[in-house]
Amino acid sequence: MNDLEPIVHIVDDDQSFRTAVGRLLAASGFRVALYESGDQFLAQFADGEPGCVLLDLGLPGLSGLELQDRLAEKAPLLPIVFLTGRGDIRATVQAMKAGAEDFLEKPTPKEVLLETIGRALRRYALRRLEQDRKHALRRRLANLTPREFEVFGLIVRGKLNKQIAQALGTSERTVKAHRHNLMEKLGTRSLAETVSIAERLGLVDSAADQLQR
Repeated sequence: MNDLEPIVHIVDDDQSFRTAVGRLLAASGFRVALYESGDQFLAQFADGEPGCVLLDLGLPGLSGLELQDRLAEKAPLLPIVFLTGRGDIRATVQAMKAGAEDFLEKPTPKEVLLETIGRALRRYALRRLEQDRKHALRRRLANLTPREFEVFGLIVRGKLNKQIAQALGTSERTVKAHRHNLMEKLGTRSLAETVSIAERLGLVDSAADQLQR
């Protein structure tokens, strides 16, 4: 996890507005960064810091929705709160479907703005924690030998030791040894925990597909 304080990125072409919001958030204890366009934000932004984006819908050049699409690839963990003076229902629906944290109209009461930002930052923290956990699980999985991964793939498909032995042309005793070793490497103590790792990493189907090739 990154130990830096979260930063709120304010992307808005209205200089007086972004300056006022920046001062408000800074006075409330947040780190802030101001940008007049989506292009400027992309040029200066470096992924990895905790935070969120306050994003205007109508921007010169790259629109708010277009920037949202770019960030879905560049920084998928970063929550986006749209803040605009244009009450566009179609754009709101599109933004929310694309994963926006919230959609607020200007002017937004201070309490609502701070509450929304707080929620967005908590969402980031949860996403980052889940990502870190998945990375740790993938590192454990990478420690498995090719044969242990084969056994793992059959285990998560619900196969018994006898069925695994038949599928791999080996003995149940050998399968039990591989099963013990892979569970030890994965840090699991039960079949349910082992299957849970595959499910969290989206590997249940892919492991089965690899074994069928």
